[in-house]
Amino acid sequence: MTAATMASELPVEPQFLKKLTFKSLKRALDLFSPTHSQLPLPTPTARRYAGAIRGDGNMTGKSTAIIPAHRTSERNLSTAALMERILSRWPRPVWHAPWKNYRIWDVGSGRLRLTLTGHIEQVRGLAVSTRHTYMFSAGDDKQVKCWDLEQNKVSNFQSLAIIRSYHGHLSGVYCLALHPTIDLLLTGGRDSVCRVWDIRSKTQVYALSGHDDTVCSVFTRPTDPQVVTGSHNSTIKFWDLRRGKTMATLTHHNHKKSVRALAQHPTEDSFASASADNIKKFSLPRGEFLHNMLSQQKTIINAMTVNQEGVLATGGDNGSLWFWDWKSGHSFQQSQTIVQPGSLDSEDGIYALSYDITGSRLVTCEADKTIKMWKEDENATPETHPVNFKTPKDIRRF
Repeated sequence: MTAATMASELPVEPQFLKKLTFKSLKRALDLFSPTHSQLPLPTPTARRYAGAIRGDGNMTGKSTAIIPAHRTSERNLSTAALMERILSRWPRPVWHAPWKNYRIWDVGSGRLRLTLTGHIEQVRGLAVSTRHTYMFSAGDDKQVKCWDLEQNKVSNFQSLAIIRSYHGHLSGVYCLALHPTIDLLLTGGRDSVCRVWDIRSKTQVYALSGHDDTVCSVFTRPTDPQVVTGSHNSTIKFWDLRRGKTMATLTHHNHKKSVRALAQHPTEDSFASASADNIKKFSLPRGEFLHNMLSQQKTIINAMTVNQEGVLATGGDNGSLWFWDWKSGHSFQQSQTIVQPGSLDSEDGIYALSYDITGSRLVTCEADKTIKMWKEDENATPETHPVNFKTPKDIRRF
């Protein structure tokens, strides 16, 4: 038997046939399509869609530059090579000086000036009125108290008078806020209700019910929605203060964990909500989702505040204190608080944050029973502390 006869009787493998088919197709393409390595010109429909993606108002798609495909690399043969390069429109962060901790000493007396007693359990919330000489406090003892800051101011430094108490909560009170234009006080707690109080008469105006878990954050504004609340059930609600009913519940792009902190920008119509999964920014008054912050603090965020310059500060349960640029969502400083001597390492949580009236000083209340003050570093410059910012690659995520 000859060698040719033996070769013809051998079985042909399917894989070999597949290779032969592909090789034959390639040869046919080389013969009859000499311009196969060049991409076709974009059609008018493709130009129109590209303009819509870029957000051009004229929808003409001015930038029609396509990546040349004359190279033989796999990158150019991928689907990404067929797409037009779209420049990111993400705003660059504004430079902010880093913040540092500093100490305050009473040189004259060197002693404690004032201690307020009245609550019998932990104090969860505190608010000072800008329209009256009153301060309000709330705690786990179900009590909401009003303190007069002027009474006994000169004669007695050891206590202030409790002039009003607001009774009605069935469990601990976790948050409170004062209406900026009306004499109303809002409190939220573990009874899943946000209660609206008349400051002077101590009567309950509304009981805003709708959350099915603890109301742990609230803020108010002069126009609708006048009340915004966050709860442990991962929802954010807008309330109609005239009717005492829910205006809207934010469900699209909502949090997956408890919304423990809310912060309204002092000059813009927007606010931020903080949870263990992310920090999100929404517009007002419609509550449209704007974007997530570009980093994750990866801890339970207990408090959040923002000043007039757009510096957002967030305090975590692990003692992390992060500073963000409000406009871009970039975290330009990540600090870690230090517990006082004699405290456990686990007592480094930050429970409350607040800027002073000028926005140049930050006050933190921490788990080691300390109150710390923070301010911007006067010696910092954009050259010594440059902004390390990278534009997000996938703009659809934000």
